[in-house]
Amino acid sequence: MDTIIQLFEESVNKYSDNPLLWEKTSNEFESISYKETQKLVYEFAAGLLSLGVQKKDKIALLCEGRNNWIISELGVLYTGAVNVPLSVKLEAKTELLFRLNHSECSMVITSKNQSKKIQIIKDKLPSLKKIIYLDSLDEYKKNEIGFNEILKLGEDYLKTKFNEFEKNWKSIKPNDYANISYTSGTTADPKGIILSQQNYAANVEQAASLMYIPEHYRTLLILPLDHSFAHTAGIYSFMYYGASIATVQLGKSSLETLKNIPKNIKEIKPNILLSVPALAKNFKKNIEKGIHEKGSKVENLYNKAMKLAYAYNKEGWNRGKGLQILKKPLYAIYDKLIFSKIRENFGGELKFFIGGGALLDIELQKFFYAINMPMFQGYGLSEASPIISSNGLEKHKLGSSGYLVKNMELKICDGKGNTLPTGEKGEIVIKGDNVMVGYYKNEKSTKETIKDGWLYTGDLGYMDKDKFLYVLGRFKSLLISNDGEKFSPESIEEAFVQQSPFINQCMLHNDQNPYTVALFVTDKQAVLHYLTNNNLSADTEEGQKVALNKIQSEINEYRKGGKYKEMFPERWLPSAIAILEEAFSEENHFINSTVKMVRGKITKYYHKRIEYLYTPEAKNIHNDLNMKAIKILEEKRNLIAKEAKKEPVKAN
Repeated sequence: MDTIIQLFEESVNKYSDNPLLWEKTSNEFESISYKETQKLVYEFAAGLLSLGVQKKDKIALLCEGRNNWIISELGVLYTGAVNVPLSVKLEAKTELLFRLNHSECSMVITSKNQSKKIQIIKDKLPSLKKIIYLDSLDEYKKNEIGFNEILKLGEDYLKTKFNEFEKNWKSIKPNDYANISYTSGTTADPKGIILSQQNYAANVEQAASLMYIPEHYRTLLILPLDHSFAHTAGIYSFMYYGASIATVQLGKSSLETLKNIPKNIKEIKPNILLSVPALAKNFKKNIEKGIHEKGSKVENLYNKAMKLAYAYNKEGWNRGKGLQILKKPLYAIYDKLIFSKIRENFGGELKFFIGGGALLDIELQKFFYAINMPMFQGYGLSEASPIISSNGLEKHKLGSSGYLVKNMELKICDGKGNTLPTGEKGEIVIKGDNVMVGYYKNEKSTKETIKDGWLYTGDLGYMDKDKFLYVLGRFKSLLISNDGEKFSPESIEEAFVQQSPFINQCMLHNDQNPYTVALFVTDKQAVLHYLTNNNLSADTEEGQKVALNKIQSEINEYRKGGKYKEMFPERWLPSAIAILEEAFSEENHFINSTVKMVRGKITKYYHKRIEYLYTPEAKNIHNDLNMKAIKILEEKRNLIAKEAKKEPVKAN
């Protein structure tokens, strides 16, 4: 199997009548089979050919997740053209404009909602020849056409030119480009990752060495389909095994679509879900909220069950070892009384999650493991198509990023490229058929990233004696002390956010300084609720100091005598913190489309505040800037309350 096209053809032959795609457009989810999907793919591809699409043409795909996203991509690949998948979160005038011009897309396949962005910038896209709508419109402008119209063109084309069509897709070679997938834009100039047909086909086979997916399994793709992890692990890995894929029911807005996820999970009853840390946190938060709402008796029973589960499970691989085995019968009772009810909210058939994207805090991993719905950490990056390693049901260590895929080499290197022994930390470097072709029109970055066939990931990690990979974070985000020692901040940041209800976001900073500092975004409601319970207000000096003391006490839990003492070396805990008035978000470009902090932009924007944190005054958490930030919380609450009391405008 050398191409994605071969993968799909083989799966259609093996699993012809199995459901492949599930979608809900009315009252319930309906499926179409592998064979039915193939017919639509053929017609769409043939329709594109009838419009003059040629091999190596670039065609963008900008759309919410749905059946026709997958059919469109396969259709593009069958023509020999190159798909350019784009995030629906991209801003039109800068992010979209750059990607469409850089990739020289001649066509854009889009939904009605997303097409508004294309309309804004289409006059600045000299390569653009046609816009294809997945949603039918009442009328189309010049150089616009609907999906169904293309299917009709394809149907007519295949009646007379089927042999020509078949010859065309059979001529597609493993090294032909399949995809140009853009980095998430942590810089002003995102890079286009070229992935070949072979890159994808190889990575699907590599991923298959990590776990088996029975053909009756289903997944609901809650991650965007352009996300590299969802793309390979969700679409093509399930397709490889003859399993089926559902997409989230589309709402009238992105918020309405998000609200459909819990309902759709119950309807589809997925066996496996793909997740990222941000979703994992939301799931945990909603589970705990649901337990709390059932009253103190249920909550107390739940807390006892969790305490026992944590003790029994440990890190997964050592579950129930030694005297802990005595807890197994009680754990089984708790599972039936409490945990099974939680799992019903996820359809009742979920075997496990696979977590990709950023690092997944070990406490989150232990939480989902405790309720018998494990969330296993995997690791990869788009430049590797993207899967490099993962934990699975049969083989796992919580806290690690799992064991390696087969048919891929990995080494850990120091700063000079020398291979380090087992257990030592360094840059993760890999080699295999899953390594990208390079960056589109960016030879310099390609040469810096791929050397002698080895992909230098830019990630820090090590291999343990049992051949489990531990990923510690990005080299570029490392904390570096004034004596040159380095430490990855992600695990500390994740712990602060995960364990403290008062901290929503956190970024640590140390660039060869005597100590580490932190930028914090507080949970406004939690802080104000805490003050209200103590008969205090954020607009008084006393209230501000109490709130700041509470935040400081949360950090002190990681120091000597604290609940989480020795979890991290104290030298990397922040000695001074800044409370920010604005959250990191996609709107201010401090969070990218994969929900990761854009550290460079945050550091640049807050450089004066960071400089201030290295002054004696800033070491006192009650400094004027922090006091002001807490006071603003009360001002915002008063403003919201005032707006809520306003009378609605009456129509004449």
